[in-house]
Amino acid sequence: MRRRPADLQGVARAALPPPWHSLPYDQEGLMPRSRPKSDKDGERPSKKKRPTPQQAPDTSERPAPNAAPSPVAGSGAGSGAGNGGVNGDANVTHERRRSGRVTYQPKAAAILTTHARTEDERLLDTGARPAFLDSDPWRSLRILAEFVEGFDALASIGKAVTIFGSARVEEGDPYYAKARKLAGLLAKEGFAVITGGGPGIMEAANRGCHDAGGLSIGCNIELPHEQAVNAYVDLAVEFRYFFARKMMFVKYADAFAIFPGGFGTLDELFESLTLIQTGKIKHFPVVLIGKEYWTGLLRWLRSETASRGAIAVEDLDLFQCTDDMDEACRMLTAGFTQRAEEIETAARTSSGTAASG
Repeated sequence: MRRRPADLQGVARAALPPPWHSLPYDQEGLMPRSRPKSDKDGERPSKKKRPTPQQAPDTSERPAPNAAPSPVAGSGAGSGAGNGGVNGDANVTHERRRSGRVTYQPKAAAILTTHARTEDERLLDTGARPAFLDSDPWRSLRILAEFVEGFDALASIGKAVTIFGSARVEEGDPYYAKARKLAGLLAKEGFAVITGGGPGIMEAANRGCHDAGGLSIGCNIELPHEQAVNAYVDLAVEFRYFFARKMMFVKYADAFAIFPGGFGTLDELFESLTLIQTGKIKHFPVVLIGKEYWTGLLRWLRSETASRGAIAVEDLDLFQCTDDMDEACRMLTAGFTQRAEEIETAARTSSGTAASG
């Protein structure tokens, strides 16, 4: 006898699993169980009467062609007890393992989780280094900790200038002497000096600031070949991640002095120029030290990037270049002075408005 379309639709709906949000959980709260889908209003009910939770299904009746396979022995199906009290005719178990807002289907759980031991065993294991210490969720906590420690250490340093340059410059190099002199001049103006805390130009700047009685700060980075903090650092902060360290250079500085250097120095130079160009920081002087060293780069920026429209010609005014350390000191401190004047003007304007109101 041919089934009518309505009956075929009912059979198809009965064979489909219910939606995830409608699945009740068993007493352990881990494995959701399927619930038989009730007939919608206006639909033709099934010819075979569904058993109620108090009734056991009639197992002597021949199963329908699309019915789920019979449960294995000992599963508790048929009495409603083995599936957490759910109707006995729901033999298909849609197992999922929930973790916070993430829902795992069995295949994903098998790939992404380990079921060899209990969570207590893993927690109490004192064997080799736990794998979770190298996982991204744990790494995010280390990153957060670096920001918190850096903010806490540097929040009260006052006005400061960050000095960048090569770690490979020796003490007898002319740029070593210039970095030391510039840092001393800045310290006499009441500015702290921030560097990467390493050797070369960084050491020279920390040394000049330290000798002049200023606050000498080093933000050191963990490298494959360990970079020790130089002996002239008064306040040292250690970092694992470059981006957290670079945040401290920008956030707590009022200007950048860029001495000759390699990829790291160039990275910090263009990072600062990008932040200024995009309006993320304002009144932030960037001063290149050493006309001979930087002339080739400046010529290329003008003849290639600016001429091709990659940057605006006005962007070349975002930085200055000099060989005179006294002039460099004036350039570097001008931004803080301008910002302080703007804050004072805004405060007076606000007070006048309040008084007139």
